[in-house]
Amino acid sequence: MFEAKTVQEQYAICENDPLKILIVGAGIAGITAAQMLRNDGYHPVLIERNRNETHPGYMLALMPMVDPVLDDLGIRNKYRDHSVAFSRYGLHKHDGELLREDSMAAILNRFGEYRGIARGELLEVLTSAGCTVAFHTIVTEIKETAEAVMATFKTGEAIYQLPFDLIIIADGIHSHTRRLVLGKQAVDMVDTHWGGWVVWAPADDAMDLGEELWGDGFFYGVYPVKDHLGVFLGGNIRDTTAGPKQFVDRIRSKLKHIDARMESCLQAVTHTEEPFFWELNDCRCPRWTFGKVLLLGDAAAGFLPTAGIGAGMAMESAWVLTRMLRYADKQHIAQLLQAYENAQRPRVEAAQGNSRQLARMMFRQSKLWAILREWIMRLVSIEMALKPIQKLLANQPDPDHLAQQALKK
Repeated sequence: MFEAKTVQEQYAICENDPLKILIVGAGIAGITAAQMLRNDGYHPVLIERNRNETHPGYMLALMPMVDPVLDDLGIRNKYRDHSVAFSRYGLHKHDGELLREDSMAAILNRFGEYRGIARGELLEVLTSAGCTVAFHTIVTEIKETAEAVMATFKTGEAIYQLPFDLIIIADGIHSHTRRLVLGKQAVDMVDTHWGGWVVWAPADDAMDLGEELWGDGFFYGVYPVKDHLGVFLGGNIRDTTAGPKQFVDRIRSKLKHIDARMESCLQAVTHTEEPFFWELNDCRCPRWTFGKVLLLGDAAAGFLPTAGIGAGMAMESAWVLTRMLRYADKQHIAQLLQAYENAQRPRVEAAQGNSRQLARMMFRQSKLWAILREWIMRLVSIEMALKPIQKLLANQPDPDHLAQQALKK
């Protein structure tokens, strides 16, 4: 639950904190960091450029790397109530026929829970204890001095400046604040030139089954969440410009097999008014740490949704960072931030690399390639395909050890 409070009101509450912390961006990474810090007794100032808490509606499949966040915040039961177990995965051929169905539970449950949740439901769970935020507010300048990091804010027409000990930039893949610290350093951007619509279809009797179809010039995915099926249907941007109805008609002409669930989902794409359109691109920053300023989540490394791991990695990164900050004081913030980046960035970029690799396989406009891809998937087990993710889950970071080692140097 969000509670609107101005920057000045929030700042007055954090006056006696050991560290004055500003978090820019009330998305998944920013809210996770804010709630973790608040759980530890801090009162970070949280701002959001949007005018209210409305957010794009899309679905997430969260891997078990989010479990430590849920446990530390004491929200695991709420999370279960607002999500569904994702235990089976079905892959369809390019003509719609089911190619294979695999058990995700048999592969991932040894590490923890794998569940589907709508983004809005996740934010509701994360903010269930209350979450103060200043809406319609941006940072226009960041300047570090010997004593503090000065942030210049703009709320409406009002402009003002406040000092902080730490600024966390978490305002998304197209971060407006990131450029204030990156300067002329380039961000590595991947634009797939693909995008598609996200809609909600009615729940059915297989709410543990996610399905995908990597077609000839299109991608169809169905991911169950609480009370709904989250549907993504997309393709090359030039093919989607005609609109969802025309695109669905085009897809139908390519499919020989349309089962009841697929029909329901295609109908949802056709009939949903003003569906959310998701452009599929990512970003990778050359560095995350700038003295006492840090990039977090999509602002540091934004993911393509192809491996279903981006939101989970953002939450894990926020957890690692805030756990390490338990050891921070004003003199050692920069040292701890650099240790955090040294440990977490290779891990995040490995996961991001896996998403990029899958995108190169998926986002192709060729029937021959679609057939070849199916032949490969007949030979490669889902266990093998998930090896990179299993490796990440089996080797989760120890933030307490990382912080202690950093402070010994």
